[in-house]
Amino acid sequence: MIDFNFNNKKFALIQNSDNGQVNTETIFNYKQNDNLVTADYFGGTIRYGKVIAELKGDELNMLYQCLTTDNQLKAGKAIAKIELTENNKIKLSLNWEWLTNGNDKGKSEYIEIG
Repeated sequence: MIDFNFNNKKFALIQNSDNGQVNTETIFNYKQNDNLVTADYFGGTIRYGKVIAELKGDELNMLYQCLTTDNQLKAGKAIAKIELTENNKIKLSLNWEWLTNGNDKGKSEYIEIG
């Protein structure tokens, strides 16, 4: 079992469902304390967002909320599958669901950029 370290790592979007809010200009800044993983995110259509997650093996159980640049307050949940790429960067594959705005579901992928 790999011990994943998210502390002081940055992530960016690879791909997102059409009903997702995040775009390639959004940057996620992660922190980790034991199995508690958090992130602040902003950029693109996101004015400010926050992730809180529990790390369990190769998954993150996430809750997130954000204020968009057009002043919509949104919240959701996701399960992120964690993988390491060939060059040892962390890749996250999310199955997510909005808890606001009609409970739309989608998929997105993120890659460690620093």
